[in-house]
Amino acid sequence: MEKHRVEDWIGKIYTSICVVFLIAVIISIVYFVTSKGVATFAVNGVSLKEFFLGTNWNPQADTPSFGALPFITGSFMVTVLAALIASPLSISAALFMTEIVPSFGKRILQPAIELLSGIPSVVYGFIGLSVIVPFLREHVGGQGIGIGAGALVLSIMILPTITSVAADALASLPRGLREASYALGATRWQTIYRVVLPTVMPALLTGIVLGMARAFGEALAVQMVIGNSPHIPTSLLESASTLTSVITLGMGNTAMGSIQNNALWSMALVLMLMTFVFVLIIRLLERRNRL
Repeated sequence: MEKHRVEDWIGKIYTSICVVFLIAVIISIVYFVTSKGVATFAVNGVSLKEFFLGTNWNPQADTPSFGALPFITGSFMVTVLAALIASPLSISAALFMTEIVPSFGKRILQPAIELLSGIPSVVYGFIGLSVIVPFLREHVGGQGIGIGAGALVLSIMILPTITSVAADALASLPRGLREASYALGATRWQTIYRVVLPTVMPALLTGIVLGMARAFGEALAVQMVIGNSPHIPTSLLESASTLTSVITLGMGNTAMGSIQNNALWSMALVLMLMTFVFVLIIRLLERRNRL
């Protein structure tokens, strides 16, 4: 009995240390990114209006300008487009695996889709550069690189995330819910779109938001196919840039504490704040799902 008490005591102490360490790391990251990001406005004198609404990014000029609106716009455009492309495909795949062929889906299709999430980003980017960009150039027009190519690559990357969440939500539904629908004379498709989908809609939205969060923070794959041009695109075939691609391309070429370096940290702060927004949305959807 005394041995079990000692083990419980050691387990509680170890768990508490891990939790405190995790909280300290999170607070340190938030503080570091926030202090660096705010320095652009508080120390270097860049106005919030210029940063968030300016369209000219030229840190090397005699009078440098730091308009980040093209990068913010590019990030939101590729994220939203990727979600619009991937969501119907992911939900359809989840329905096929759980409602149409559940035994075949769980045994073969679901593990195959989950394996896609383990593929490195550089592989997706290389495939996009080797396959998607030439295809768009030859059959659609333009140079191939741009918002459209970036959205297609991201849609493939976030498809496993949305599909896995949707499949788990569909599989967790009580079997009696479907049987009651069939007992009332509903067909399989009527049961799916009138009973199953409305019931799991909060969980499906959670999966979509999780996919958007991954797409918004993706850097390497998008950087390889989007063109990295610092302007707001007016077409899906025009090159653009995202917050993550600008940070990865510029962070190693700036001196710590310089105005350009602080501006990059401000972009990182925007990314972190958007991550918090995505997490908040997910929490709200999970609460709605529990209700």
